[in-house]
Amino acid sequence: MNNYIEKSGPRRITILGSTGSIGCNTLDLIQRNPDAYQVEALTANTNFELLAAQAKDTNAGLAVLADEKNYKALKDALNGTATEVAAGRSAVIEAASRPADWVMAGIVGAAGLEPTLTAIRRGCVVALANKECLVSAGELFLSEVKKSGATLLPVDSEHNAIFQVFEFEQRPAIEKIILTASGGPFWGSEFSTMEQATPSEAIAHPNWDMGKKISVDSATMMNKGLELIEAHYLFSMPEDKIEILVHVESIIHSLVSYVDGSVLAQLGSPDMRTPISYALGWPKRISAPSPRLDLASIGTLNFEKTNPIMFPAIELCRQALRECDSAPAILNAANELAVAAFLNRRIGFLDIASTVEWTLNKIPKTPIHSLEDVFAADHQARIILENRLSAGPSLG
Repeated sequence: MNNYIEKSGPRRITILGSTGSIGCNTLDLIQRNPDAYQVEALTANTNFELLAAQAKDTNAGLAVLADEKNYKALKDALNGTATEVAAGRSAVIEAASRPADWVMAGIVGAAGLEPTLTAIRRGCVVALANKECLVSAGELFLSEVKKSGATLLPVDSEHNAIFQVFEFEQRPAIEKIILTASGGPFWGSEFSTMEQATPSEAIAHPNWDMGKKISVDSATMMNKGLELIEAHYLFSMPEDKIEILVHVESIIHSLVSYVDGSVLAQLGSPDMRTPISYALGWPKRISAPSPRLDLASIGTLNFEKTNPIMFPAIELCRQALRECDSAPAILNAANELAVAAFLNRRIGFLDIASTVEWTLNKIPKTPIHSLEDVFAADHQARIILENRLSAGPSLG
């Protein structure tokens, strides 16, 4: 994952998904030290107003909307600036191919697969905030990283924490890695509370400020299962050597356990600017405005085992990882569609996991040799599940 050769001068930056939570936090850090960075390209899905403002603030070379309907509005908003404007899926991929030294892969979901792979093939530093790339196409992505000489830096707080304390040269001495989970808004709740949960309740995360999809994943704990799959690929750890503990304070972001009994952990306030700054400055550390820990004030840190009855999503992800082939891609597509259905009030909160399980068990698994294979599995899962959802609430 590390083939980086440091260059002099401002670091050229591209942010794929600049208007999302990860993108906005990245730009916050960049604008605190603008002389150190040159923004090559920014992309967004539909939010042309925020994208235009970001492009003006950073003098971005290119601004791209995935949604072509708002192309004219974006072009009008950037009229008179030096920023190029483009729209459409192919334009997002072209943005990923621009000559940036460092690319933030922050597009949520399967939509981020092709642009991120395009950046990897350029051999640059890719800060990976998109879980789905490794979940849906882990072996394919790592093969391309090795082939291109790219450097892959994890941005998820958990994987970034592991990266900071994982002694790669001492891999045989590592017994296991431990991912921590906040538990989301429903940890400790009654079954009846979760059964009646509304979208607004599900996205009200107690510690983190995230987008709706990721917040719902946190509420179901599907995010932790996806992170388990991601950790398997990032750190070459077998599934049974990856443990998950609920840590409601979100202070310890993950741990690595060694054969001598040492357990190394990375701690920090629950602020995504910390892991983003680590990736943005790597191989050096740069200043970040994240709140500093006051451990005496915090006093106690608590840990609990996960509850597979209340939160079955983690075991579904373990199942998909054990089945391998297209199973993780199917699981990811089913979860994206199920979360969208919940947010649109088509299904209930507890139906998310059962919907994913139904899809995972319904579709035969096939080998993944290319991105086209990933897209085929993703498409098949979405079509079958959408047809089932349209037929009614029962998944029998």
